[in-house]
Amino acid sequence: MSINVRVVTPITTKGFRRTEDLNAIGENIFTVSHSEIDIGPGSIECEYDEAMSLPGTILKIIDAEKEGCDAVVIDCMGDPGLHSGRECVSIPVIGPCETAMHYASMLGHKFSVITVLERIRPMFENQAKIYGVSEKLASVRSVDIPVLELEDDLDRTVNQLTEQAIEAVEKDHSDVMIFGCTGLLGCAEALEKNLKAKGYIIPVIDPIPLAINSANICAKLKLTQSKHCYASPPVKGMVGYGEPKLRAVK
Repeated sequence: MSINVRVVTPITTKGFRRTEDLNAIGENIFTVSHSEIDIGPGSIECEYDEAMSLPGTILKIIDAEKEGCDAVVIDCMGDPGLHSGRECVSIPVIGPCETAMHYASMLGHKFSVITVLERIRPMFENQAKIYGVSEKLASVRSVDIPVLELEDDLDRTVNQLTEQAIEAVEKDHSDVMIFGCTGLLGCAEALEKNLKAKGYIIPVIDPIPLAINSANICAKLKLTQSKHCYASPPVKGMVGYGEPKLRAVK
């Protein structure tokens, strides 16, 4: 039976995540399904946006398990709802930022995150501390392009990514690049090519394909989060959220 990885997009902008892009990641080996939140921000570019995305994201993670999915990937580099979502379900919940940072730590001595806006830099620095890899983080750089404008001019976006990546290598001594936004899906090959032209053989991590494939592996190997760490929430009333009926996991 094919494994079904559910990608939960924690924003309300329709069409931000295209089904055909997700299907290509599964490559007819496993199924990638998709949902997006109904109430929340149009994009996530600050702590406030992330906070407002949490209730909808958690409910969509719960829905994914109810609908028979085998794993969930949160479609945002802020990993909103990662820990709380893990408490609510028994299937693995994967955050692209956590996954990318740990893989980057294996692929080089130092890594850099290239994100959309400078204001997000503290968020990634804090996440590196939470995920235990802060000593591996060389820098957080930005292209100064809002999330919803990344595809308006892809040449400009790739040029900005290339400029910041070269700076990260030459000034920050970075060995690995991580895209700091899942909206940059599909740009890794172009960036790697541009870096190679400058003489830098540098891996570029596109977080969504990595997270989805990691989720598939976890589901295939029947690996999921520890309930000793992510214990199920206590059963009690929750005003306004329609009693999500969590499964008790012992």
